[in-house]
Amino acid sequence: MRGPHNIWRLIRTGATLERTGAMRAVLDALEAPAPLRVAARVLGRPFRWLGDEGDPAMPPVVRALTALGPAYIKFGQILSTRPDVVGDEMAQELRVLQDKLPPFPVEAAKTQVEAELGLPVDEIFSAFSEPVAAASIAQVHKATLADTGETVAVKVLRPGIERAFRKDIDAFYFAANMIELLSPASRRLRPTDVIAHFEGVVMGELDLRLESAAASEFEANTKDDEGFALPEVKWAWSGRRVMTMGWVEGVALGDNDALDAAGHNRVNLSERVLQLFLNHALRDGFFHADMHQGNLKVAANGDIIAYDFGIMGHIDEYTRRVYAEILFGFIQRDYLRVAEVHFEAGYVPADRDVDEFARALRAVGEPIFGMDATRISMGKLLAYLFEVTERFGMETRTELILLQRTMVVVEGVARSLDPRMNIWKVAQPVVEAYIKKSIGPRAAAKDLWKTALVMARFGPRLPTLVEAALIRQSQPEATPARNPWPSRFGWTGIGVLIGAAAVLSWTLLG
Repeated sequence: MRGPHNIWRLIRTGATLERTGAMRAVLDALEAPAPLRVAARVLGRPFRWLGDEGDPAMPPVVRALTALGPAYIKFGQILSTRPDVVGDEMAQELRVLQDKLPPFPVEAAKTQVEAELGLPVDEIFSAFSEPVAAASIAQVHKATLADTGETVAVKVLRPGIERAFRKDIDAFYFAANMIELLSPASRRLRPTDVIAHFEGVVMGELDLRLESAAASEFEANTKDDEGFALPEVKWAWSGRRVMTMGWVEGVALGDNDALDAAGHNRVNLSERVLQLFLNHALRDGFFHADMHQGNLKVAANGDIIAYDFGIMGHIDEYTRRVYAEILFGFIQRDYLRVAEVHFEAGYVPADRDVDEFARALRAVGEPIFGMDATRISMGKLLAYLFEVTERFGMETRTELILLQRTMVVVEGVARSLDPRMNIWKVAQPVVEAYIKKSIGPRAAAKDLWKTALVMARFGPRLPTLVEAALIRQSQPEATPARNPWPSRFGWTGIGVLIGAAAVLSWTLLG
């Protein structure tokens, strides 16, 4: 599936970009240097006739991405949140990829609902509308539950979407393997691992049962968050290819004119959307990883409403603390500490110079603090960051891909609401609060308590562990005991277990 036949797929990708005019539009938006423009023209024009011409009524880049398929559309959705990278005009054009793609017929959706839920649509819903929104993977219908009269949103996967994504991902794997083969220097970026991560995220998004579970967990975590709301999952009418949730009314977060007309404070919204994301990532370690404007609305009371939970991010406590320390270091302009955290976490090879790395980070951070937010070029900043990672041999951390990508998207959403927003000032109170709670004596005591509780679970097995260890010591040539724990822990491990049990007993019994 990932063999040379994918060369044809990649050639058609380049040919489609050239035939639709997207190649030139992208190069212009990114202010690409002349050599790259010449190379693109030389490589693209001979194969131009092989490309898909798409829908001529669409702008060039949108036309190309929709013709290429769902995986490419996902990439376009990310770019739609970054006017500072691709320009205001292209970002606005790309927003149609969020929820305004061509829908599939309502009858096909009803067929899938009946097959998934095992009942005729008319028995479940007293009304079932034409598509009200259509994205790369699924589309949404407004419906009314027959038994309660409640208005709901019914999300239905596109027919054949799994096969379409599989074709794209196979081509991506082939491209990643070729890049690693032809450019050894690129291996530090782990392109194959990045594609594997993307595959896992996308394939999870194609099972709406997982999305329902994610929405339920997210709701439990955020139920006390002021100014934030989620629609309720209707489990009885949800399955692998169909998901039913409560219907929500609101103004699209990307429609600034409508937000202004409704009297919403866009500066406040821009700050809140960023702080909500940081709270979810740092406090909970579970965050909405697809927070573009197409998945966010503003209710009449000013609440930000999130939906579409197909892509959720999860980071463990240790990674959260590392991430918070890095953000906090940038906020405090303590670049040496930021550099030290990178080394402590293993993000930078130990043989590199920490002071030199700190100076490189200073060159990244200082322009941000010394410049008006509207003048910061995120494209140039990202380009310089890439140079820094290459210079210091930093490998791609696949566990951070979703976090980093979502941070870029959320910042783009916030800037679209308030172009003068300063990400560091807005992030500071959230990061400082997390640092105070999670790093310090109280946090250390909490960690030790958790460790003691885990180790104390072995308490009932301590006599057996000690006896088995004694037998092992007295009969070194004997057949290993059936219980594997003594051989794994040894005397040191048993001593730690006994100590932990003693500490726990002393703590509990006073």
